[in-house]
Amino acid sequence: MSKLLVANWKMNPGSLAEAVKLAKAIDAKGVVICPPFPFLSEVKKYIKKAKLGAQNVFWENPAPGGAYTGEVSATMLKKIGAEYVILGHSERRVYLNETDEIINKKLMTSLATGLKPVLCIGEPRAVRGKGISAAKKYVAGQLKKDLRGVHVAPIIAYEPIWAIGTGKAEEPSAAAEMAGFIKSLLASAPYRLDTKVLYGGSVTSMNILRIISYRELDGALVGGASLKSQEFKKIIKLTK
Repeated sequence: MSKLLVANWKMNPGSLAEAVKLAKAIDAKGVVICPPFPFLSEVKKYIKKAKLGAQNVFWENPAPGGAYTGEVSATMLKKIGAEYVILGHSERRVYLNETDEIINKKLMTSLATGLKPVLCIGEPRAVRGKGISAAKKYVAGQLKKDLRGVHVAPIIAYEPIWAIGTGKAEEPSAAAEMAGFIKSLLASAPYRLDTKVLYGGSVTSMNILRIISYRELDGALVGGASLKSQEFKKIIKLTK
């Protein structure tokens, strides 16, 4: 029952030494480790089984560089060994005002450069409170904008915004229903994409088995639990 696990460290840990120690502890096949930018190169040196991912990328990819202060290009990420990149995380949508149009440009650039995007989508609490049908409509709207002109399937991470960091994950059956809806939608015109769907939002060793027991879900995007080596190792063991 091998599933994909993407460890999103967000703006953690506090030092390079801690990042290396954590990476070595959770280095396993089927895992993508996504540290903050300053730790990417060093973490790459110490992982043997896991893949390296970034948490963001800029939408322009000029060679050799460009006048975009504070940004990181897809080519830079590729050159240091990153294979994956998280795009459209709800925290960036909310705190950095990233629009679907911006995310679409980042997605196109990532795919053109050979990075594997993990595209995050999901509804806020106000929408989910209206029921699963309203949530599906919201997610379909995000996908329509995010995937405009995209002909290569990204990995989709369904992360209901109201579940992130709350300790209250979406009911696995509902997450699976949404994953099935996403797969069916993307398999049809105009997309015709065969994609994997992960679940993200308060994933722990206590709920991971219930989540991955549904065939519609191909793994998980893990936040806080990926920063606790023993906890994340439990999650890895349960998904293999």
